Amino acid sequence: MVTKNITLKHTNSGTDSSIRPLVEQKMSALMKYIGTASDVRTEVEFEKVVSHKSGPVCRVEVNVFVDGRVFRSETTQATFEAALDVAKDELAGEMQRAGDKRISVMRRGARKFKEMLRFGK
Repeated sequence: MVTKNITLKHTNSGTDSSIRPLVEQKMSALMKYIGTASDVRTEVEFEKVVSHKSGPVCRVEVNVFVDGRVFRSETTQATFEAALDVAKDELAGEMQRAGDKRISVMRRGARKFKEMLRFGK
């Protein structure tokens, strides 16, 4: 799902044919957070920061759209591969927090419902 609808954009950097399989591999690790979502799109932007000559010059921005929700990560590292790895980890944390929050809200509502049934209030 995540790996099928990937849009790549390159700014101030040449298009590299070896970057697409790397992106698909990194984004496939996020499949466990998506579940059975039907509408999933991923946009990945690679940018070479031209104002720098050394240091963190490779910027990666990743947007993952899952059934109307947006998960976003942006990072700057020395290489595109390192930046993509950091962005994937940030997205995984964000998606896991969203899933945990959804589950805790559902459980809280279920507890409230059970309490209303038990005491008739």
